[in-house]
Order: sequence, then structure tokens, then C-alpha cells
Amino acid sequence: MRLTQCMGAAVLLCAAAASTLGQESRKAIAKPTPRYPEIAKQLKLVGTVKIEVVIGPDGKVKNTNVVGGHPVLIDATLVALKEWKYEPAKSETTATLTFDFRP
Repeated sequence: MRLTQCMGAAVLLCAAAASTLGQESRKAIAKPTPRYPEIAKQLKLVGTVKIEVVIGPDGKVKNTNVVGGHPVLIDATLVALKEWKYEPAKSETTATLTFDFRP
């Protein structure tokens, strides 16, 4: 019985590794750059925005989760991500994206 549990756990670990590799290889086919907000220019605001995205099988960004960044820059990033499109896949994938804002 223990051997079966160990083999089951090994299969799950292999599946998780394959899923992660699949996520890394999914390519964006349209990825408009976020606009540097005018208010950020006036404030000379620089920074990095990090967002985790869930990409649906159709290639559209289905969900976003902000990991970090300045709110003004986050808004600009979320607007741009609505226009991103990835190549189709059989299932949803997750990716963490980083955007650097510099004047």
C-alpha cells in the first residue's frame, strides 16, 4: 500500500513539473506595452510592477493577481494586459510577468 502512495506522489510531482514547463513555453502573440502614465512622468516615478496572470485555453488573460508595484503603474499595466493574447493551449496556464517603468 505504501508503494502505491509513493508512486502516486511521484506521478503528481512529475505532472506539476510538466505543467510548469508548459507554462514557460507558452508564447505571447500580442503584448502591447503598458503606457507610462503622464502623472508618473510628472512625479518622475519609476518602478517595477509584478503581476501573476491566468491565461485561458483561448489565449486571453482570464485573471490577474497583483504581486507588487506602485498603484499608478499597476493601473497602466492592467489596462495593457487586457489586450494581451497568447497562443492557444489545451488548458489554463499561469505566468508571472514583470514590467519596468522608466521615463
